[in-house]
Amino acid sequence: MADFPGNLQYTAEHEWLDASNPAVIGITSTAAEALGDIVYLELPEVGAAVTAGAVIGEVESTKSVSELYSPVTGTVAEVNQAAIDDPSLVNAEPFAGGWLIKVDVTETGPVLTAEEYSALVGG
Repeated sequence: MADFPGNLQYTAEHEWLDASNPAVIGITSTAAEALGDIVYLELPEVGAAVTAGAVIGEVESTKSVSELYSPVTGTVAEVNQAAIDDPSLVNAEPFAGGWLIKVDVTETGPVLTAEEYSALVGG
């Protein structure tokens, strides 16, 4: 059974976010494992407006390219430059050092608890 941190919220598109302000956003271990070795990240710039449910970037792996969806509406406050420089961080630490962006949130889109997300992905 997959172990998803209970302090995070999740989306059906395999993104996670925490409750901090600005909110930290990343992709789940399930997404990272399905993608395989991540080799490139395309993320929004600091100051960019993002909308819950909208595409905000791409995650490219040796297997495929997947769109990244924002779980929140708000303004990008920070981008994880370490993950851009070394995308394998997302595979190695999807819930820690491999976070993607931080957003000053004005509205949260539909999110799931860890238990709901685990049930969704068959964990």
